[in-house]
Amino acid sequence: MKKIYKNKKRNPRTKKENFLTKLLNTVITICLTAGMVWGLQAYSGGDSLKFVHLSDVHFLENGSNTTFKMIGESPRLLDDAVEQINEQKDLDFTMITGDLIDKPFEKELRAVLPHLEKLNAPWYFAFGNHDRCVGGYLTTLVYLDMLRQANKNFTFKTPYYSFEPKKGYKVIVLDDIITNQITSNGFIDSTQLAWLKKELDKSKNDTVLIFMHVPVIEPFSSPNHKLKNATAVMSLIESYKNPIGVFQGHYHATKVTQHNNVLYVNTPALVSYPNAFRIVTVTNYKDKVTFDLQWVETREKTVQKMAKLLVFTGSIYAGNSEDQSGVYEIKK
Repeated sequence: MKKIYKNKKRNPRTKKENFLTKLLNTVITICLTAGMVWGLQAYSGGDSLKFVHLSDVHFLENGSNTTFKMIGESPRLLDDAVEQINEQKDLDFTMITGDLIDKPFEKELRAVLPHLEKLNAPWYFAFGNHDRCVGGYLTTLVYLDMLRQANKNFTFKTPYYSFEPKKGYKVIVLDDIITNQITSNGFIDSTQLAWLKKELDKSKNDTVLIFMHVPVIEPFSSPNHKLKNATAVMSLIESYKNPIGVFQGHYHATKVTQHNNVLYVNTPALVSYPNAFRIVTVTNYKDKVTFDLQWVETREKTVQKMAKLLVFTGSIYAGNSEDQSGVYEIKK
């Protein structure tokens, strides 16, 4: 007997409920996917910039140690630093924030450049008070010309300059050295401050990295080493709300200070205890920027022990653990 199947009438209400269920599932899927994408961008999709901050090398080819600096060991300390820097992977550049040489003579600059030419990554430079002096032994123009000849990545013709190492990052190098009088103090004139303002105006959506020799914020008080117009410079920098890192030397001391969206980093001297430099990794996230500061000491431990004996208290120059290494966060 042939079975006869009767067509069941579909309930319109059930059909509508099925449609709404599918629509709801689609919306949930879209929201979850969007959330995952945002999460990846916010927490794992940051674009990083990795560089070395090296300061106060005080290179002298045939020098002698002083009551404060291991001048006689400066070539040895520099070679060790170069070797350790070259061991770093994915390094974007090295920045030397002044006092590359101890005495402003052309022969000393000519002697130190072959050591730096061994660096695998590009390297750049900010002037220190030992690199130039009254009397014109080594003028700014000659110094810059020699750097350009020895370093293909250094193409700048002025002592302050800027460049973009990666999308979303701006590097600004300042010249705060006084050249018309004998002094260890620093100053940034009105022309350079106006230039700095223009550079910051163009970089409001970037993470800005400023490099200079004489610090905006002193790691300890020293009237004979301070930036004379530090208040004006700080006011200008802190008037901008994007993440800014300011990297400094000069005091041979280690200190990290955060003012809202600005991180001030003092790195110690290579030539003096603790004979160290920094590896810095800056990472841009959707809602923040992190600064990962890693402390690297010389492997020339005999020299380091001797250097410690030359300072009256190592803690002033070495800082505390938070000043040496750590991750600092700036909200966008």
